[in-house]
Amino acid sequence: MTNTEALGPADLKIIEDKLVAARTRLILDKPFLGALVLRLPLQAANPAWCATTGTDARKFYYNPEYVQELRPDEAQFVLAHEALHCALSHFARRQHRVKHRWDLACDYAINPILLEDGLKPPPGIIMLKEYDGMTAEEIYPCIDDNDLSETLDQHLYDKEDNPAEGGQNSSENPLENRDKQDKPKSDSAPDEQPQEKPNETEPEGDQGNSPQQEFDEAAGGAPPPPPLSQQEAEELAVQWQQRMAGAAQQAQQAGKLSGVMQRLVDELLQPRLPWRNLLAHYMTALARDDYSYARPSTRRGSPAIFPTLRSQQINVAVALDVSGSVSDKELLSCLSEINAIKGQIRATVTLLACDSKIIEGFPLQFEAWEEVTLPESIQGGGGTDFRPVFEWLAMQDRQPDIVVYFTDAQGYFPDSAPDFPVLWLVKGRGEVPWGTRVQLNE
Repeated sequence: MTNTEALGPADLKIIEDKLVAARTRLILDKPFLGALVLRLPLQAANPAWCATTGTDARKFYYNPEYVQELRPDEAQFVLAHEALHCALSHFARRQHRVKHRWDLACDYAINPILLEDGLKPPPGIIMLKEYDGMTAEEIYPCIDDNDLSETLDQHLYDKEDNPAEGGQNSSENPLENRDKQDKPKSDSAPDEQPQEKPNETEPEGDQGNSPQQEFDEAAGGAPPPPPLSQQEAEELAVQWQQRMAGAAQQAQQAGKLSGVMQRLVDELLQPRLPWRNLLAHYMTALARDDYSYARPSTRRGSPAIFPTLRSQQINVAVALDVSGSVSDKELLSCLSEINAIKGQIRATVTLLACDSKIIEGFPLQFEAWEEVTLPESIQGGGGTDFRPVFEWLAMQDRQPDIVVYFTDAQGYFPDSAPDFPVLWLVKGRGEVPWGTRVQLNE
């Protein structure tokens, strides 16, 4: 923030009224977002820990000086941005992930949605076209460990992994750099010095005065809210899902639920099985689909013959896209799932690695009692062509019972589907022309 004179009560009331007006406009024009924003009470915050805006999934925190410089349509954007963090339960979905990368992934996921819905962003947001339509979980592994981009807002529901990895905590006002707004990354985002969030919640403890501004308790001089506990996050996630469903219903009744928001709601509210469960379901179903009518031993007493479901050995082909679109870590994770399933059924595995052609040294054969492993190094990284794998399989004496292909689905497909089932585990938003597509998330 820039050095300014302290804002008086009248100034703070004008700034709050500006946010109330922006919220009202959202309720009228975009009732889905407006209903979500209405669930976040407005709370002026101390610039020492809130340079712009933020949320802890309970309130909308804002720096009055920052909001003072926003245009009315930009105020709508920042309100909707924080509400979507809550509606998408970003505060409960981080799990094992690094906070800074997770915060970036969440903003990369939200900003394109708001832009597509017609909202006007303030300068400093982060945006990359290749992440359009992807969830935070799908974006996260695409972000480099050393990515120094910064979120515009504060995600106050999480504690920092490391103070040096904090998000946006700068005192510089990004509105001063409007001419940099069109850059794809947040080059215009301010440098910042992350600060530890205190655990106490009582406002009477002084959190340290900002060099530029001092607020009393009523004006937002309280310390930042503590991070959510796991139980609090779980409870709030349920509440926000219910709120989102209710907001969507109200917007539909008003005839003002946009296509992008309808798709978002449909995707979030429909139940989806994790890819690991789906993979196990397909493989175990194939291994237990044969009935035996063999006469039981007469020693068992009963001469009746009842059909019994017996497990047979299956032949699985596992194809790995090594063009660079799927990381080694993800490939190893997928193979560990294959091995876990092999421990429950009898399955031989043929392992193929392919980019534009089958990689030298492949295929590799693994018997039912052997663990599927990768060589120490795989020479890949070329273009993606799925045809060599299916051409090789077509020339074999025995066709596989199922093919499991790990890929981003960005490449050349065979013109027609093979005679055996194909399960595509897809990273990203690529589509497949045939077979069964399963979303592969981090």
